[in-house]
Amino acid sequence: MRKLPFDLKWIEETAKKWPTPFHVYDAKAIRANAKRLKKAFSWNKGFREYFAVKAAPNPHLMKLLKEFGFGSDCSSMAELVLAEKVGNVGEAIMFTSNDTPAEEFRKAWELGAIINLDDITHWDSVLEAVGGTDAVSGGLAPLPADLANHVFCCRYNPGPLKGGNAIIGKPEEAKYGMTREQLAECYAKMKAAGVKRFGLHTMVASNELDPDYIVDTAKMLFELVLELREKVGVEFEFVNIGGGIGIPYKPDQKAMDLEYVGRGIEKAYKESISAAGAPALKLFMECGRCITGPYGYLVSKVLHIKNTYRLYAGLDACMSNLMRPALYGAYHEIVVPGKEDSSETSVYDVTGSLCENNDKFAIQRLLPVLSVGDYVVICDAGAHGHAMGFQYNGKLRSAELLLEEDGTVRQIRRAETLDDYFATLDFAGL
Repeated sequence: MRKLPFDLKWIEETAKKWPTPFHVYDAKAIRANAKRLKKAFSWNKGFREYFAVKAAPNPHLMKLLKEFGFGSDCSSMAELVLAEKVGNVGEAIMFTSNDTPAEEFRKAWELGAIINLDDITHWDSVLEAVGGTDAVSGGLAPLPADLANHVFCCRYNPGPLKGGNAIIGKPEEAKYGMTREQLAECYAKMKAAGVKRFGLHTMVASNELDPDYIVDTAKMLFELVLELREKVGVEFEFVNIGGGIGIPYKPDQKAMDLEYVGRGIEKAYKESISAAGAPALKLFMECGRCITGPYGYLVSKVLHIKNTYRLYAGLDACMSNLMRPALYGAYHEIVVPGKEDSSETSVYDVTGSLCENNDKFAIQRLLPVLSVGDYVVICDAGAHGHAMGFQYNGKLRSAELLLEEDGTVRQIRRAETLDDYFATLDFAGL
């Protein structure tokens, strides 16, 4: 049974001020986890984690991670603005997008972000978005002085050379990244235009629990750096091995051994980059799930118990609060505070109130016998939880709370109201 950082009494007191459902994050555990990640890769002097903002787009969590030098991995205008608001600007932003609007390239450029190109055609898109006309080629180009100082990166898609996984799919079927041949062509184009600072990126898995998969990804990029260095004549400042490090949602799964991954990548670095006499490379990552995921909880209350062909426990939360189980069939452990040691159990489908039959947090789950009014805690909701919320059926997104290290609690996002829901509608025009 999962051990929570709070108990039933804490929930009862907290719910008096912030009614359920709400998400709560454990600041102490997140900080300890951030320290562990940094230590595992401390052998690389330029190591930096760019927290994947999409996983938990809350400025209070981003500011907490900024204490450890974590940057922001952004993929949209809103995420760029969030990074800017917490003081992550310049090369503290890795802008990794796809099918990108011109205004987002301009914003990333203005912030001095590292711009990671998803497709070879996006180089021309960047030039058009931020530049003028190059008198030599007749093509579009940004101001030369700016271009020489800006960092550009390309996203590699290895295709069938590397297997994917259930969430992100096979690389050859994914919409992300460039082929090996396109990489060489794109770097050559950028070099010819005057770019002097380069990086290389890939992201080929999501929620991966095999540590060797992460090590092998780094090996692949190190080898590719040496190949492109020889073929195109560019020097790389960094490789970004992406995120994708998973968390053990199920009780029988094992957490990723970060120290093992760190040692494995260090060994691969020495055998490739160091052995080739290439310039030192910084190692970047863009983890989200493994940073905050295990330390966020969705706290809800049982509204109804229904007994038909199955036994249903209906909660005051629904898939708009946590859609992973409905979207992926994902498993999230459920704890019933105050009944952890109960010997009386029943099998439930744990549901929400949306007009969708897949609005279920668990299917045929063995739990302590539930009663109306019981609180339930859905674990591992600290990433891709609140972030994926929506308003179908007019459901309102819930509050987010931060449990501080001293035991105090503060609201870091208020719950939505009906006024918020109707704010974009013009009733006067009816």
